Amino acid sequence: MTQLIVLPHAALCPEGAVIEVTPGVSICDSLILNGIEIEHACEKSCACTTCHVHVREGYRSLSEPGETEEDLLDRAWGLDLDSRLSCQAIVGTVPLVIDIPKYSINIVKESGH
Repeated sequence: MTQLIVLPHAALCPEGAVIEVTPGVSICDSLILNGIEIEHACEKSCACTTCHVHVREGYRSLSEPGETEEDLLDRAWGLDLDSRLSCQAIVGTVPLVIDIPKYSINIVKESGH
């Protein structure tokens, strides 16, 4: 198991979280499996940017982003050098620290929150 530290996010994880995740699973799936309901409007098909995260520690342990992911990231709110689409970033054996941006490209959610 690999440790995934989620920095506090006001709506999704107000206290932050430290979770144990299975290597080989995406960050997005790891979050969802642990009750952190990150947006994923395209159902994790690498067609939007709603699951955008910042990988604050452990970025280099992830596989390189593909061309499609890099193109989509150009549209992500709050893009920086450690940005990844969590549906495409596969957890390895190195602990990760992630920060979920305050906003996504979907400012209004279907749930009305």
